[in-house]
Amino acid sequence: MRDMALRHVARFATSRGKLLAYLKRKIKERGWGGEQPADPEGLADRFGELGYIDDAGYAVMKSGALARRGYGARRIGEELRAAGIAEEDREQADAQIASEAWAAADRFARRKRVGPYATGPLDPKQREKAIAAFLRAGHDYAVARRWVDAPPGEPMAAEEE
Repeated sequence: MRDMALRHVARFATSRGKLLAYLKRKIKERGWGGEQPADPEGLADRFGELGYIDDAGYAVMKSGALARRGYGARRIGEELRAAGIAEEDREQADAQIASEAWAAADRFARRKRVGPYATGPLDPKQREKAIAAFLRAGHDYAVARRWVDAPPGEPMAAEEE
């Protein structure tokens, strides 16, 4: 089991929660033939002590990658919770998400070609779909409306805080 876990952390950036899920799935699929009961929690704890897995570092890396793809704070938070990242390990990631929120919305609008990146004004049905896409990406409604209702071709000023 240790060798399998080592191969996994060497190959993938992972969190403690994701490593545990992987090990439990493999034990269930392959069975366990060891003399003592399997201890994936102990192995994950040991990997954390050795620095093979770092939940805080993973949270910062994952939140940065998702923000660069244009996702908002809510969606990033859901991804981190799904990866098993505890609240205390998310502090730096949450600060990063807050500081990059406007840039993430800009990237999303550019990717979806809405607002200042649209070729023309949207009809009401297209507007609703664009706002829904922003909401699914984790941005709040006010930001979604501001980007979708922006006139095509005009640059947007950063949001005042």
